[in-house]
This record gives sequence, structure tokens and C-alpha cells, in this order.
Amino acid sequence: MRSFSHAAARTRSAEVAGYSGGVSTQRVFVARLAGCTVFDPAGDRLGKVRDVVVIYRSADPPRVVGLVVEIPGRRHVFVSIGRVTSIATGQVITTGLINVRRFQQRGGEVRVMAELLGRRVFLVDGSGDAVIEDVAIERNRLGDWDVGQLFLRRPKTSASPFARGATTFASWSEVREQQVPGESQSAEQLVATYADLKPADLANTLLDLPGDRLIEVAEELPDNRLADALEEMPEEEQVHILEQLGDERAADILDAMEPDDAADLLGQLPEGRLEQLLDLMEPEEADDVRALLKYSPDTAGGLMTPEPIVLSADATIAEALALIRRHELHPALAASVFVTLPPYETPTGRLLGTVHFQRMLRYPPHERLGAIIDDTVSAVPATASAAEVARLLASYNLVSLPVVDQAHRLVGAVSVDDVLDYLLPDDWRSHDSDDPKSSAPVRPLSTTSIPTVPPRRR
Repeated sequence: MRSFSHAAARTRSAEVAGYSGGVSTQRVFVARLAGCTVFDPAGDRLGKVRDVVVIYRSADPPRVVGLVVEIPGRRHVFVSIGRVTSIATGQVITTGLINVRRFQQRGGEVRVMAELLGRRVFLVDGSGDAVIEDVAIERNRLGDWDVGQLFLRRPKTSASPFARGATTFASWSEVREQQVPGESQSAEQLVATYADLKPADLANTLLDLPGDRLIEVAEELPDNRLADALEEMPEEEQVHILEQLGDERAADILDAMEPDDAADLLGQLPEGRLEQLLDLMEPEEADDVRALLKYSPDTAGGLMTPEPIVLSADATIAEALALIRRHELHPALAASVFVTLPPYETPTGRLLGTVHFQRMLRYPPHERLGAIIDDTVSAVPATASAAEVARLLASYNLVSLPVVDQAHRLVGAVSVDDVLDYLLPDDWRSHDSDDPKSSAPVRPLSTTSIPTVPPRRR
């Protein structure tokens, strides 16, 4: 692959009108981003950008997943694009949380500076080929970064040794990379065809592959995509795939999974293997999983997520809605905000009540949450059975319930989808028919385990 220098970027900027190679808040040319300093929110220098990592998609431009950053000691580490809060001229601001594990390129990932720049492509309009000399990444309306324009150089038309080919811009959809006729589709290309599948559909598609091909494709999938797919698979299939991955990759996958799903998966592993993977996980993620492993899987504590939205009574509706708007938040968890005494991370201070999303919409943004708390929803103890949780969700028409410990501190929230996953038969994902005769029985809800639900308070 051709190397690319800042001097070359400056030369190109003089040749093509409109190409400055500069950095803006919405469009960034990667050749100019390389070398920019990375800061934490306090203004302390963390390192320098060395590359941009993208993943291919079937119908859309490649998506940016993170940056390769050089930190002191000349160690290259990976910084997820989700931890980048702003990009301005000459600097990148992050949340300050960086995994210092040495960067290792995963399957399906492509480095722009190292692999895309200098690559020959063919224009779909039939006008010939060109070489990629720079790549612009752009932020979309959801806050994600995708590959936007490509800065291309066509072959030179003069025999002069000083001549250079004409330059042009093109979108990703306007170019194609060369593929040898008859060449079988690589796992990387196959992963690109799965890019638009929902996690449940991706899980089913993977399980339909032959065993060796399944592992090959799983190794190529980005961590978050494989994590989403694993969450939709039967536990024995989850264990099989995880066992085929290296320890560090397996730990990365578990980091990307929801804590309750990661705990369920780890609970199927031998004790030694479980502790080995927990030690390799990010400390915060591992602590959440360890907390869940203390509970039986058929209790509220075993079903809950330890990361609900928690705010103080003095927080405003505007602050709550800002947290709810995070697109990575599960819809069931976004339906309610829990108000507690400090601290505001689980286990929190004493639970004061719940504020529902719909109720927030009826009040002005500056209204305090403490003024509109709903204290009629009963919290469930972490030791409550799944049957008790299901009864309360159905009785109060809720999609989530707060889970508390003996001191009435909030330790998590259990959502209706978590309960459904438990109540449905273990093989429910494999049923293609609605015929009740062909379906395994649903786990019974023992009436002896369900307390009488108190009448609603008006």
C-alpha cells in the first residue's frame, strides 16, 4: 500500500478546488486527521491519531468504528468512535476512557491509512480506474461516522516524468474494487452482505452455516455485531462459538454484550474459564457481570440489567430526555427514569420512585423530576422470582421494573423482553411454525410463587 504524507495532502489541496484536507465537525479527511492530538475532557494530552478503522457494509459506505491512537511508549491502542466527543482542527476530544491494550486488527476491520489509501478502484460509470489518495469520513444525523467522499487520482496521460493524473471526487457507491472472476466470496465479503441484518436474523443466518464456515465468519464480524448475534442464540451455541475464539477476542465480545446476557453466557462455562475471561474483561464490565452472577438466573437479580437510567430528584426533564435519546439505549430501558438518593450508579442510594417517558412529555423541560415522581410502582427485590416479575409487569402494563436490595437501593432494572426470554421454551428461536402442537411448552408460572398484587393507588 502506498504511504501518504501531510505534504502530499497539502499539495493536493492546491490542485483541487474544494479539497482543503482540513478537519471540520461534520467532515474529516483522514490524511489530515492522522497526527492530530487526542485530549481528554480536562485538556490533558492522551496521544496522537495514527489511523482510522472502518468496517465494510453491503449497500452502504463503510462505517467508522474507531481510531488507532499512539499513546506514550509508542503503544498503539484502539479508541472506539463512540468515545470521541468532538473533532476540531488539529485535535480530537474523547471521554478520557481508553483501553490501553495494544491494538489488534479484528476480522472485518480495514485501516484507512494502511489499507485504503493507494488502493486502485474502478468507477462504475465506465470512465476507467483511479487510485484512492484520501478518504473523507462524515458524521450522519444519528451521530455515527461513515466514509463519505473519496479523493481519487486518475492515471496520468502524459509521458513526462513530472506529470500527474487528474484528480476527482467520488462517493463510495460510484467506485468498485476489482475482484478476480470466479473467485469465491471471502469471509470479509460475506460479512459485508450481512451488514443490514437485524441481530436476530443475523444469529439465525450464522447458525445455518456449516460449522467451519460459521467460525470463520464469526471471526470476521466486528465485536459489537457478533455480540448482538450471540445474545439472540441458544446458550449452547453461544458457548460453542466463544470457545473457538481466542481469550482476548472472547473477552472483547463479552465486553460488548449486555451485562445480563454476558452473565448468562459465562454461567454456562466452567469456573476456571469463567474467571479467566472475567480477568480479561474491562474492569467496569466485569464488575457488572460479577454482580449479576451472584443471583440465580430465574430471579429478578439474574434477569436484570445493572445499567438503567438513574438521576437525582433535582435533575430536569430536559436532562432526562437527553439521556433517553441515546440511540444505543434499549427501548424498554428508555421508557423510564429512576430517581434515587446519591450515589447515582448501581447500587444507588435509596430508590425514591420512577418517572415515565410519557409523563415527561406532559411537562416543560425545566420541570424537576422530583415533582413528577410516580411512587405507585412497586420495586421488586433482587431475589423475587421471574414469575413474580412477570405478574407485576402484566398487572401494571409496564415494560420495566426497578430491582432493589434489602436496603431499598436500586441495583438494576428488569425489562419485559428479559422475562419473555426466560418464560419462552429454550428452543423458541428454532420454531418456524405457530402451530402449538409443534412447540415446546412454555415454562409454567407457579401460582404459589406469585404474591397477590396490591390494587393500584390512585
